[in-house]
Parts: sequence; structure tokens; C-alpha cells
Amino acid sequence: MSDRKAHNRKQTIDGIQQAIEQLQASQGKLSISAVANMAGVTPALIHNTYPDLAEKIRGLVGKATRTQRDAKHGELVRERESNRTLRQELAETKAALAKLASVNQVLLNEVAVLNGIATGKVVSILRAREACSESSPT
Repeated sequence: MSDRKAHNRKQTIDGIQQAIEQLQASQGKLSISAVANMAGVTPALIHNTYPDLAEKIRGLVGKATRTQRDAKHGELVRERESNRTLRQELAETKAALAKLASVNQVLLNEVAVLNGIATGKVVSILRAREACSESSPT
């Protein structure tokens, strides 16, 4: 009877280990419950009878969680850097836009004055003085 228990124990351990490997290979969710379902045993059996395998599963789950966390953190750092770069570019673009708007307004005013001079509606002060000084004998 002892040989039969040992044989069944070995089969159970092999079944649990195969379930762990299959879940890892299939990229399925690795947990004690998932391993127990796949191996055809209860989670309590794994926890109580095979604590070393339960610890192995917990270690693999923790490793997967750490890997996911590290990947997310790396992605977050890259996105923050990208965000910082884009914010700096936006600030520079806003500054350039403000400068161009100012230059544009000066040019619009100059065009308005020149149009006024060309149509005779505006008289240049410098031209008016020149005309006065030419006409008056000094």
C-alpha cells in the first residue's frame, strides 16, 4: 500500500509540475487555482500537501507580476520623457507664435500707413517738413 501512495504522490507531483509548465508555455494566468484545475486536484491539496510546489507557483506568479510592473514602469518613464519633450516643444512654439504675431501686427500697421500715404489720406510728417523747407526761403 505504501508503494501505491508513493506512486500516486509521484503522479500528483508530476501532474502539478506539468500543469505549471503548460500554463507558462501557453502564457495563461498562473495561479495555484489554475494549476490545481489543470492538474485535477484541489488548491488546498497543493497548499497543504505540497507547500514546496505552492511556493514555486507563488514565486513564478511574483516574478511575472514584477516583470509586468517593471515593463509598465519602463513604459511610464518613456511616456513621461516624451511628454516632457512635447511640452517643451509646445512652449517654444507658443513663444515663436507670439513673436510672429507681434511682427505681423507691426507689418499690418506699416502697410496701413503706406496705403494711406499712397492714396493721399495720410501725409508723412517728414515729407511735409521737407516741402515746407523747400518752399520757404531762409
